[in-house]
Amino acid sequence: MSQFRSSLLNLPPVVKNLIIINVLVLLGTMVIGDRFGFSMDNLFALHQPASEYFKPHQFITHMFMHGGIGHLFFNMFALFMFGRVLEQVWGSKRFLLYYMITGLGAAALHTFVGLLDYSSMKAAANAFANTPTPDLMLQFIREHMGPVKPWVTDFVNSWAEHPNNAFDTQKAIAMVNQMITENINVPTIGASGAVFGILLAFGMLFPNTELMLLFPPIPIKAKYFVIGYGAVELFMGFRHVSGDNVAHFAHLGGMLFGFILIKYWQKNSNRFY
Repeated sequence: MSQFRSSLLNLPPVVKNLIIINVLVLLGTMVIGDRFGFSMDNLFALHQPASEYFKPHQFITHMFMHGGIGHLFFNMFALFMFGRVLEQVWGSKRFLLYYMITGLGAAALHTFVGLLDYSSMKAAANAFANTPTPDLMLQFIREHMGPVKPWVTDFVNSWAEHPNNAFDTQKAIAMVNQMITENINVPTIGASGAVFGILLAFGMLFPNTELMLLFPPIPIKAKYFVIGYGAVELFMGFRHVSGDNVAHFAHLGGMLFGFILIKYWQKNSNRFY
């Protein structure tokens, strides 16, 4: 325990302050939410530009928010393990710049993919509004919404028995529009984009360093760990599993912008520091 406490005290300043800020923000979010019933997510979490809750400052503030202790722990543990090494190699100024750029890059790619999804949903919703049928509504739900509450399915089944019912038709159109609104109002939080950028940087700078995995408990070189993790995120991002609330393209964005930034530094510097 004393050795772990010593490691925390000896952390380089940027990593130490980032961990402190993230912990304090989570505690503040929990206290404010419990005591005042105020949603910090609506104000500081990242929303899609089409959302009524979107504000430009969310591109930065969402990076310091987390959904719970477990979410915070895994991000901060990775920052503690790999970020301190990078800060010692690069120096605090360059490390902070890298952290912020990869975090912003992650948010940018996530937002871009979200805009594509929103455009596709709106096109499908407009097509449904032009020729509303129970089958088209089920198709819209299946392709864009994933699992829904049982009463929604019950409504569609009931509507299918009387497809020419004008009231049910208008209700169906309103329900589809409401689904889109709820979808774009889902917030994104966490430092994962920047953390994935840190994992990428560690793999590039120390490719042959062996990491011990927890599951399965085997050693693996950092370069293979990063490549494997990136491949999994890419697969999960395009697979688009219903109910998956992980921002896979944000993770990929952090790695992509990290790769570009490191290559830029390498190209424009006589030595990499």
